[in-house]
Amino acid sequence: MRIVMTSLAVLALVACNKPAETTNDVNAADANMAMDANVAADANMATPAGFQINETSWEFTRDGKAHKETIDASGNYVAWSGDKHVDHGTAVMKDGKACFTSAMDKEGEVCWTTSPTEVGQSFDTTSDKGEKLTVTRIAFLPVPEAVKP
Repeated sequence: MRIVMTSLAVLALVACNKPAETTNDVNAADANMAMDANVAADANMATPAGFQINETSWEFTRDGKAHKETIDASGNYVAWSGDKHVDHGTAVMKDGKACFTSAMDKEGEVCWTTSPTEVGQSFDTTSDKGEKLTVTRIAFLPVPEAVKP
């Protein structure tokens, strides 16, 4: 009789513990899902949108002459000095650098260091070839008719 009573008591305890374990498993699964959601949200917050050069305009001095350069929404750029067309081509961002491919020479792509810059701010930039310039971001300028390619 003792064995029967002891067995029933053990079975009752085991039966009582199973729902608690299931609840703990459900709670653990809920906690894991919540942590996964938090990690995903943190990852999204930790990856800010990269600096873009499309629809920006810049001023710089090169070879003793003041230049202006505008990059349109499609990544096409035009550079001019005074009323003289200097260069045009395409510009893209690659690995955090602004890369320009001129349609006027066979030099190929030339990439420059960048820094997120607001209108009116300047920074020093260096090309892959070692050329250095100080550039200033200016309010977006449409390309003047006189210098369009």
